[in-house]
Amino acid sequence: MDSAQDAAEAYRPWSEVTPDAARRLLVAAVDAFAERGYHATTTRDIAGRAGMSPAALYIHYKTKEELLHRISRIGHDKALDILTTAADGPGCAAERLDAAVRSFVRWHAAHHTTARVVQYELDALAPEHRSEIVALRRQSDAAVRRILTEGVASGEFDVPDVAGTTLAVLSLCIDVARWFSAAGRRTPDEVGALYADLVLRMVGARPRPQK
Repeated sequence: MDSAQDAAEAYRPWSEVTPDAARRLLVAAVDAFAERGYHATTTRDIAGRAGMSPAALYIHYKTKEELLHRISRIGHDKALDILTTAADGPGCAAERLDAAVRSFVRWHAAHHTTARVVQYELDALAPEHRSEIVALRRQSDAAVRRILTEGVASGEFDVPDVAGTTLAVLSLCIDVARWFSAAGRRTPDEVGALYADLVLRMVGARPRPQK
């Protein structure tokens, strides 16, 4: 198992959130936001799903937006960890891009409900929180862009537009959260392998020139 796969599979949803009541509320918020959307979800909805009273929610979170920010921050930290682990890992650029895409897609498939909220409710965040999350997204972008740039420099990739291709790769991976279903015919591992192959074809991956 490679280090990027380790980073993706070591994740246990919301284990970093304590106490248990705060974690239960966060899980309930993820389900509600994914099902109804942030704006259509009330704090009463969230508390009810957690088996708690609305008043109990405010003991742990001042606002509904604070809940969304916590969800988004944890999810984006995990995404960045997966991508930087791959970018900093062993192997040539093609191997590292393969690891990045496999692991990133696997996480978005295995945790598709969470990922939908993390990736598609960005505009509901308060301005200061949105700026914080955008900075994390830029770091994720930079990790993939670095792999592509190094692959072009080594002669492994044929990518005339690195910035545009970086956006295309990340968009392809993230979109998995929108359509993936656990009841579907492909597992997260299988989708990760498929997308890694597609991305390597996209960048024209070829054997590294011998010195």
